[in-house]
Amino acid sequence: LAGCKTGYTLTPTETIVQGFVADQQTLDQIPVGSSREQVLLALGTPSTTATFDNEVFYYISQTRKRSFAFQNPHLVDQRVLAIYFGADGRVEKLANYGLQDGKIFDFISRTTPTGGKDQNFLMQLISGVGNFGPRLPGR
Repeated sequence: LAGCKTGYTLTPTETIVQGFVADQQTLDQIPVGSSREQVLLALGTPSTTATFDNEVFYYISQTRKRSFAFQNPHLVDQRVLAIYFGADGRVEKLANYGLQDGKIFDFISRTTPTGGKDQNFLMQLISGVGNFGPRLPGR
C-alpha cells in the first residue's frame, strides 16, 4: 500500500536555454570600432555569418520551457545578436533582435529595422532558428 500514494508530485517548469546569450558586461567589451578579432575573442565563433554590403556576425539563442518532463518544450523567446562590420573590418553597429508583437525588434536601439536583405535574413533566422541549432528531442 505504500506504493499507492494518492498525491503525486510533479516536477517544476524547466527552462532550456540554447545558443549564445550576451549580457551587458560582455557587450561592453566590444564597442563600436572594435576589430573582428576582438569580437571573436570576446564572443567566440558566431552561430552564422552573412555578407550583404559588409560582413555580419550573428549569435543566435533560444529559450524554451516545458511544464513537465514528458512534454516537448515550447519556444518562449528567440534572440539574434548581430554585429555589423564596416569595410575596414571594425564594428559599425550592434543589434539584439527578437520578436515583439510579431515584428522584428532591436532591443538595443529600441527600433524595428527597415526593409531589405538584412531584414529578410533576420526574419528567416528568428522564425526558423531551430533549423540552425541542435534539434531537441521530440522536434
